[in-house]
Amino acid sequence: MSLARYSSLLFDLDGTLTDPKLGLVQSIQYALSKMDRPIPDSRELEWCIGPPLRAYFPILLDTTDGDQVEQAITFFRERFSTIGKYENKVYPGVAEMLGRLSQSGYRLFLATAKAAIYARDILEHFDLADYFDGVYGSELDGRMSVKGDLIALILTREAIDPERAMMIGDRNSDIEGAKQNGVKAGGVTYGYGSAEELTTAGADVLFDSPAAIAGFLIDQK
Repeated sequence: MSLARYSSLLFDLDGTLTDPKLGLVQSIQYALSKMDRPIPDSRELEWCIGPPLRAYFPILLDTTDGDQVEQAITFFRERFSTIGKYENKVYPGVAEMLGRLSQSGYRLFLATAKAAIYARDILEHFDLADYFDGVYGSELDGRMSVKGDLIALILTREAIDPERAMMIGDRNSDIEGAKQNGVKAGGVTYGYGSAEELTTAGADVLFDSPAAIAGFLIDQK
């Protein structure tokens, strides 16, 4: 598959650029504790890495009560907004990968289901913000938390031709969101989605490291 004509890259954040497990899981556990609910082990909560808050809190709380879900999200953000967002770890090689792609002429955009206000703080904290031409995420009220909707917004707002873009992420939602918008999809296998999950969702190419992303795309230039 030749990507020589591609010029814009959309990146997921959690599980693609950074490993958010510690801060995310502990903030979920904090919220469940405040709600007087059972607290799963951190390994049992890994499936929550990637989906938006309003997708997994109803499951964790075993409820359809919207007020309870919103209360849990409020508790989650009490910890995440002050501590959890900085408990990320940047995957080795990510900064180098972003730098190489930017220097090669690609336009880079963040496309995350995480609230944009937190995503920007994380990128700034870890000195990754300057690599991006735009940072897009969800609103605190849940708008734009569906990856397909977010990608559509980015394509429109940044005047990106879908045929000249690739979405890169670690979960099926990244791949499916790309496909919904006619965008090529690259899946990373070092995050929280398996190669099987990504392939089943329709990934066009799989990457096993940040260096592999840069090497593949720069070779296509």
